[in-house]
Amino acid sequence: MAKHDQLAVIMTDTGSRRIDLPLIDHHCHGVVDGELGDDGFRTLATESDWPGPAGTDSLDSPFGLAVRRVCAPVLGLDPLAPLDEYLAHRHAIGAAEANRLLLRSTGTSDYLIDTGIRDARLLDPATMATRADARVREIVRIERVAEDLASGSTAAGFVAKFPETLAARTREAVGVKSIIAYRHGFDIPAERPSGRDVLQAAGEWFRTAEKTGRARITDPVLLRFGLWTGIDTGLPVQLHTGYGDSDLQLFRADPSRLNPLFHATRSLGVDFMLLHCYPFIREAGILAQVFPHVYLDVGLVSHYLGPSAGAAIRQAMEIAPFSKVLYSSDSYGLAEHYAVSAASWRTSFAALMDDWVASGWATTNDAERIATMVASENARRVYNLNP
Repeated sequence: MAKHDQLAVIMTDTGSRRIDLPLIDHHCHGVVDGELGDDGFRTLATESDWPGPAGTDSLDSPFGLAVRRVCAPVLGLDPLAPLDEYLAHRHAIGAAEANRLLLRSTGTSDYLIDTGIRDARLLDPATMATRADARVREIVRIERVAEDLASGSTAAGFVAKFPETLAARTREAVGVKSIIAYRHGFDIPAERPSGRDVLQAAGEWFRTAEKTGRARITDPVLLRFGLWTGIDTGLPVQLHTGYGDSDLQLFRADPSRLNPLFHATRSLGVDFMLLHCYPFIREAGILAQVFPHVYLDVGLVSHYLGPSAGAAIRQAMEIAPFSKVLYSSDSYGLAEHYAVSAASWRTSFAALMDDWVASGWATTNDAERIATMVASENARRVYNLNP
């Protein structure tokens, strides 16, 4: 990790041992490398799709505190520098330099990036790798591939071509992702939809797209068709669960609703990665314990919870096997998301391991082994990443 600007470590107080601990961020998005005004920064600092009412500020929040506490020193300011000072300094050094400093402060060796968001401002994977001085691998979003294929096609042509198209798009990828939780929810039949049902749903989808000019998949049959086609690739399948933006009905994103699907897929040799999970972290942990092919993380809230992120990280470690928990940030747009998530995870996980060692539940060697598994080794194994 000597190539990183700042040494990223996890501390264990018992015995004054200190280990380098590179992270593999197994689910994230690109950063905006263009200049952001204060309003643009504030928009990216929340999952809301709308500006706040007069007298409110999205940065007057746990994440805003975390930016001042974690990110200000990385950019050369005092900890907890005022927000207006932070934003002015960020603008003065430029977005590219701020992104470089913040990304390299995380000690992340690999980023697995979901490239499915339609935002031209985001860095492409190659440039992201340069900014971060890290390896970048692609996670292919199933619904994006389907919607891109629909342009210029027919319903029958789409149904016939989608499996081979997704297979081609994932040839160099390390995983696939579905946003079925956003588009419909997890209350779906577990089995693969019939070809007749898929063709009928595709016909209705194309007719609607012709009227509206927008090919956006929301039909549960087509979403299941996409999900099962993703399963057929044999790659790990990422599923957004829990907290997200305004498109999502939270109760329908409870991962426990996926129980029938996990029964139906248990013997297929495909792993499912439950992303974020908040506030359903304990439900996800139980699923990861019960089903051999289910894993979880607590990305996204690792930066939005700010000082309280440790509560979510501790819940993730309550019942799931240590081999089933992964690190992610689910960062999008702001390099501050990456920096805060990494710092929160390192601090909170170190405190948890220190508690276990001090109370006699684990040795220092146990703590280092568990931390390494969650930080990188579990992701390296599941996604078959080269060292």
